[in-house]
Amino acid sequence: MTDYVLGLDRVDEGQVAVVGGKGANLGAVSKIDGIAVPPGFCVTAEAFRTAMASLSLEDSLDELAGLSADDHERIRAVSAELRDVVEGTAVPDDIADAITQALAAEGSDERYAVRSSATAEDLPSASFAGQHDTYLDVAGAPAVLRHVARCWASLFSERAVSYRLRNGYDGRAAAMAVVVQRMVDADASGVLFTADPLTSNRTVTVIEAVRGLGDALVSGRANADGYAVRRGAITTRTIAGDRPLLSDAQVTELDRTARRIEAHFGAPQDIEWCLRDGAIQIVQSRPITTLFPVPDVDDAKYRVYLSVGHQQMMTDAWKPLGISVWQLTAPAPMRAAGGRLFVDVTDRLVSPPARAGLLQMIGRHDPLFRDALETAIEQGGFPPSRPGDGPAQPYFPPPAEPIETDPALVAELIGKAQDSLTELEKEIRTKAGPEVFDYIRRDLQEVRPGQIDPRSLPAIMAGMEAAWWINDHMLEWLGETNAADALTQSVTHNVTSEMGMALLDVADAVRRHPEVVTYLQSVEGDDGFLGHLPSLPGGDEVRAEIQAWLDRYGMRCVGEIDITRPRWSERPGILVPVILTNVRNVEPGERQRRFDQGLAEARETEHRLLGRLRELPDSEAKAAETKRMIDRLRTFAGYREHPKYAMINRYFVLKQAILHEVRRLVAAGVLDELDDAFFLTFDELHDAVRTGSVDRELLLRRREEFLSYQALTPPRVLTSEGGTISGRFRRDGVPARALVGLAVSAGVVEGRARVVHDLGEADLEAGDILVTAFTDPSWSPVFLTVAGLVTEVGGQMTHGAVIAREYGLPAVVAIERATRLIEDGQRIRVHGTDGYVEILPPGQQR
Repeated sequence: MTDYVLGLDRVDEGQVAVVGGKGANLGAVSKIDGIAVPPGFCVTAEAFRTAMASLSLEDSLDELAGLSADDHERIRAVSAELRDVVEGTAVPDDIADAITQALAAEGSDERYAVRSSATAEDLPSASFAGQHDTYLDVAGAPAVLRHVARCWASLFSERAVSYRLRNGYDGRAAAMAVVVQRMVDADASGVLFTADPLTSNRTVTVIEAVRGLGDALVSGRANADGYAVRRGAITTRTIAGDRPLLSDAQVTELDRTARRIEAHFGAPQDIEWCLRDGAIQIVQSRPITTLFPVPDVDDAKYRVYLSVGHQQMMTDAWKPLGISVWQLTAPAPMRAAGGRLFVDVTDRLVSPPARAGLLQMIGRHDPLFRDALETAIEQGGFPPSRPGDGPAQPYFPPPAEPIETDPALVAELIGKAQDSLTELEKEIRTKAGPEVFDYIRRDLQEVRPGQIDPRSLPAIMAGMEAAWWINDHMLEWLGETNAADALTQSVTHNVTSEMGMALLDVADAVRRHPEVVTYLQSVEGDDGFLGHLPSLPGGDEVRAEIQAWLDRYGMRCVGEIDITRPRWSERPGILVPVILTNVRNVEPGERQRRFDQGLAEARETEHRLLGRLRELPDSEAKAAETKRMIDRLRTFAGYREHPKYAMINRYFVLKQAILHEVRRLVAAGVLDELDDAFFLTFDELHDAVRTGSVDRELLLRRREEFLSYQALTPPRVLTSEGGTISGRFRRDGVPARALVGLAVSAGVVEGRARVVHDLGEADLEAGDILVTAFTDPSWSPVFLTVAGLVTEVGGQMTHGAVIAREYGLPAVVAIERATRLIEDGQRIRVHGTDGYVEILPPGQQR
């Protein structure tokens, strides 16, 4: 016999598919010794499916599943039709009988809460909080049946449909169970979170309470008392009325109850509770899905982690294979959390001299990092710095011998990296099966940064330190801000800026052949376009130019530090919009013209600075030292980009070897598609190749986790208590309502903001200002079109900043939520020297 109704005492968290997330969690909580849950039952998802079977909803459900989450008008229309049909349908007799019998057992004269409980709800990856309907004070079997149907219909509410589409859930697979619980005549009710929703700190319980039923709090009809409890002690109280609704004992009892529920589920919880005659009852518990996960470690020590993504200009979620390969590459141990990587700097914070060196280094790079780190230090209770602690301990130890300002050294370092790559290409062809992975592991550990040649890191630091010296001394001696910016234009060996410049030559080749231009305008997203080019007049020349560019730079892509990301050689269609933008916006011969212009500006800046210095006291010494630093800057600044280029080249060779083995797994039926391999770690994929087997449930779980991680925003600094700290700028003299960031490339420019989330969809015109989340080296080709740059992430020496200075683009980075605060098409003014952006008033918008 089909179970259309199950008592709460018969369900637990393993039955989400049967009674939905809310019902399953309530059943689980009711089984925790000493925790009370109002009695009741669940109308199962099978009852919903049975009731829906006769309604012929398939066509409408298929249409909804195919809509974009942004198609609000169509979502509204189709969901309203579905909801009207479902709500207007009588509950089938056999289901109605089962519900009526359950009501009789609970008490026909009682009042009930009738609450939606979807099978895609209150899940670890998505809570669906507030998306479905709840009805209170429902009395009598006819009214309960009517409200059960209304709960069923709420599965198709506009907000629920939009939420599923945004989070990647197929609505056709969802079903709606219903929880029917006896009402509690509450003295006080409320919500609590076992992690602070503002700071994400897992040691803090936040409690809100209102008089009577909690719906007044949820709907905003009543002001709540607020309490915060940290490690069992009340730390804050905010009382809305004349006297507190809860005693201290009740507050701490709520905290203890919540922590027991959290321990049962193994994750922070969002809990609804009520209080009647001093007794606590739990009416809902669901996971808090908006928290950023904490690295899994074996001890309870307070730890502080720095985001790798913010340093590498790639804050998107990584897939497991990408994370594990980068961990093999990295010179320092890294912890994974939320699909991102973090460096544990706790040990450096214990020693005041080591801490000072870390703060000094990171403050030079990104003041937001320093501010966030100082906040974490204060929260962690690390020993304070004292006058007798000694000097700051450099984060990067100085080289045993000073690096001379020698251009030949840079050429030698680049040559050694190329020789190492050639050797890799030769050796890896001789490997097959599990030995491919053994070889890759050894290779990555042998070529960690600085291990091919120990002079590489000192050469990078020489350029950075020269820029810092110039900026500091020109400000002190001449009052000039960011003087080094113009001096780094058109330097040699900057492979990232050369990549963008070389794409201008490709545009020149395309521009000469109108039929090729017309064809490329029609191939959006077609990665096979190169094969068609020879059939067009001039197509052979264009194909050769594009292929030559791909041979040198095709191993790159957006988010390139994640080895799983598709490379330009694998997806060349991504480049077509960028090529066409250059065809449209720049003149023939622009590459050489840009280089010559940048070189002339750098020389003019050098001449001007030295001239002004010679007018000062002790002029010759100051001018001579400045000239030496300018030469050092121009010798080493371009090399800053090369080690990453060399590593990404290496990644591309390794990826091809890995994919060769993955294709064998697909052919053998071990994996369904190549992409499956990306959701395994390096070691797990190694085992799959060795054993010919893989855990399919693990793959499914990893895909679901990755989907949830994509919706998270990683913090700059994360603590082991879950605290997420982004830092803030502490500057005066900035206009009101200006967006404050970090100045990384001098100058002021005004133009149309183009908010771009995907490089392949960039539609830019000359003079536009690019606004995006982050720019790694793959974005440099579009820098040649735009007049300025604004990003949410970045520092003085991150790739976007380096290339902006190379191209002479005013740039401000590290503006939190810039892509949401600035609207596409607005006119903005970028103050690249002073580090802020103004959104121009409507009268100045064109």
